Amino acid sequence: MALSIATWNINSVRLRMPLVEHLLTTWSPDILCLQETKCPNDLFPFSPLKALGYEHIAIHGQKGYHGVATISRLPLHELTDRRDYCGVGDARHLSVVFEKSARTIRLHNFYVPAGGDEPDRAINQKFGHKLDFIDEMKLLHAESEAGISSILVGDLNIAPLEHDVWSHKQLLKIVSHTPVETEGLTAVMTGGAWVDLMRQHTPAPEKLYTWWSYRAKDWEAADRGRRLDHVWSSADLAPHLTRVDILKEARGWDRPSDHVPVIAHFDL
Repeated sequence: MALSIATWNINSVRLRMPLVEHLLTTWSPDILCLQETKCPNDLFPFSPLKALGYEHIAIHGQKGYHGVATISRLPLHELTDRRDYCGVGDARHLSVVFEKSARTIRLHNFYVPAGGDEPDRAINQKFGHKLDFIDEMKLLHAESEAGISSILVGDLNIAPLEHDVWSHKQLLKIVSHTPVETEGLTAVMTGGAWVDLMRQHTPAPEKLYTWWSYRAKDWEAADRGRRLDHVWSSADLAPHLTRVDILKEARGWDRPSDHVPVIAHFDL
């Protein structure tokens, strides 16, 4: 049985609802995980999503900032978890449980802090917060629940590998690709027994990008991208991955997000 899961930092779900609707009608993923929804729970646009057949929706939002949402055609169990990483009250995590082909799967949806511009926690509180968030993620294990497989998706705001950025050398001192960040995220993955699915069928040295800055005058010609969005899974699901699609064309849509959707396809 086919299963498809999409992840996308939408940068305001209400502003970009036409793009969300286009994605759902054209690519029809079973589940869509959104980050940076920038929408309080009482104003979330349920109706247009349910009209497209996505009747099972879990949200964790707040006014103006952050926010994650998981939108599904598949029923979601009453086991939804919203963790307050770093205890500051930010809406940056949501996990749900669903079933597919007699498998029970927990799906984590993350929006990791961007970290500001200066990669020094002594002078940049936002960078320190990001590092603390990553440290707390090290407690998350892909096999922590007996009989439940795991998938983790989201905007993790770190490009961990040399070929996840347009220039490894030039970005070593740029937030999202500094050694302290990349080593931290790698420790989350290895310590938690997670598999990097996006690199399973596209190994280095091939470049992979999911984000292109708004600051670029011609983002496509410059192609100075970074892989900030990720799809991981527990080891038992990795052999069932058939492909991962990065919808680069979405960066050129009308009033786009600076991130593009990533869709993982499984044969279960």
